[in-house]
Amino acid sequence: MRILCTNDDGIHAPGLKVIEEIALQLSDDVWVVAPELDQSGVSHSLSLNDPLRLREVGERHFAVRGTPTDCVIMGSRHILGDKKPDLVLSGVNKGRNAAEDVVYSGTIAGALEGTILGLPSFALSQEFSMETRNKPLWDTALKFGPDVIRNVMKLGVPRDTVINVNFPACAPEDVKGILVTRQGKRNQGFLRVDGRRDGRGNPYYWIGFERLAVIDTPAEGTDLAALDGNFVSVTPLRLDRTDVAFSEKLKAVLK
Repeated sequence: MRILCTNDDGIHAPGLKVIEEIALQLSDDVWVVAPELDQSGVSHSLSLNDPLRLREVGERHFAVRGTPTDCVIMGSRHILGDKKPDLVLSGVNKGRNAAEDVVYSGTIAGALEGTILGLPSFALSQEFSMETRNKPLWDTALKFGPDVIRNVMKLGVPRDTVINVNFPACAPEDVKGILVTRQGKRNQGFLRVDGRRDGRGNPYYWIGFERLAVIDTPAEGTDLAALDGNFVSVTPLRLDRTDVAFSEKLKAVLK
């Protein structure tokens, strides 16, 4: 099985080494194509106005000056030649990709692009706490990641479905199990814009979340609730975002 690995944290990110270790437990034919620079939060953006620069970092390791989407396209349609990948793994992201994160995440986008290209694809993310922010517990992803992927692959990933896997911010021995979840939703009241001024007095801004967001109680059965309970969260996401129920209502008023 040929595996293509990518991420959004960049070619030198610790989580990329973790995803490669996970991949090597599944196959010895592993290729890494990742962004040259950190691309966190770029979502599913595609480079159309700038050329892509490709750099060979090592054997089967390449850096692309572009987005995770660019990397998956370059890997599957150029670098790997005629033998296409059988599986795309994106991550392991530093920080969870749950709830609305899936809209913004470059990690999710890398897996989504693999899905668009007709390849079974997984996005993997390691949650961190305030205590582990600077040293995420990568061993949790490393312990549970391979078996999650194996079991899902045995079942078969439906076409146009991407598998979003989040590992909780706890040591492997403290994980309570694995839950299949739905995408959660945060309280957006915690979203804020932090205005500051540089040395010349010019304004600049950071977008972020208030720390109070940690006290928000997530709905049962969601990815957020699973992570809060120290469970590995596995969420199947669909490419088709059509609201079928509302479409039927629209047909009654739009004629």
